[in-house]
Amino acid sequence: MSANIQKKKGGPDRHPVAPWMFLAPYLLYAAVFFVYPLLYAGWLAFHQTDGPHTAIFVGFDNFKFIFTDSMFWKAMSNTTIYAIASICIQLPISLGLAMLLNNSNSRMKGAFRLMIFSPNLVGQIFVGVMFAVIFTPHYGLFNKGLDALIGWGLEKQWLADPNLLLPALIIISLWMYVGYNMIYFLAGLQSVDKQLVEAAQIDGANGWQTFLHITLPQIKPIAIFVVIMSTIGSYQLFELPFALMKGEGFGPNNAAMTVVGYLYEWGFNNGDLGTAAAIGWILAAIIFVISIFQLKVTHAYDVD
Repeated sequence: MSANIQKKKGGPDRHPVAPWMFLAPYLLYAAVFFVYPLLYAGWLAFHQTDGPHTAIFVGFDNFKFIFTDSMFWKAMSNTTIYAIASICIQLPISLGLAMLLNNSNSRMKGAFRLMIFSPNLVGQIFVGVMFAVIFTPHYGLFNKGLDALIGWGLEKQWLADPNLLLPALIIISLWMYVGYNMIYFLAGLQSVDKQLVEAAQIDGANGWQTFLHITLPQIKPIAIFVVIMSTIGSYQLFELPFALMKGEGFGPNNAAMTVVGYLYEWGFNNGDLGTAAAIGWILAAIIFVISIFQLKVTHAYDVD
């Protein structure tokens, strides 16, 4: 009797196995789809493969080859130019549109948001196929539009000219992602303290001063997030140029070759999964270093 009473006082029996049973599905999922591929990719990076069943240990030779391959640096150059354009051109446009919509009292504001954001709802493969038609010389919508506006561009072969292919990719990315990033900026602008803005205006601050000293500091976390995510997304670019060129390489002189495209070439066209894995680890390290640098430069961890 006393034993039963003590048992009730001490609370119910503890079953340490029960929590693990609840966690088991997630742990199994993580082990199969994250931990194992990560470890296997690390092992592959130090091997040369000829298909999935042949692997020869080569140490750091894969990394040495990649850093001495001119095609890797071509891919890095293209990807970096694309990333810089995404930050320096795309994000200011996104912020400008967000500010226009935030200050607008039009009843069509919701419709404008949807129209600007909607291109992001379309997959990159479809967008690549679509813009391959839009950039057609003489008949393409973009070429005709340029010719009507400035009298130039009707005969331009955007996808056949190595000097125009990368700008074409940047133009397509503007169409796709300006609205996506605008939504983030719009969310940040709607959280800005209006009393501070009104106080600054009463004190005689103009629009630029109000934005620089009131609005920008309050949307800083959102801006840092958007910059970092845009950079990461830019360095992972693959589907768009691949679809734009209809899966037949990456354009003349590899003008649309990206780092992930370079990985694809080695992993799937050449069958060397070891070199492809090494490229993946190099790309991961590059993204990590750039992200840390951006966090440091923007003082993201500073406490105001």
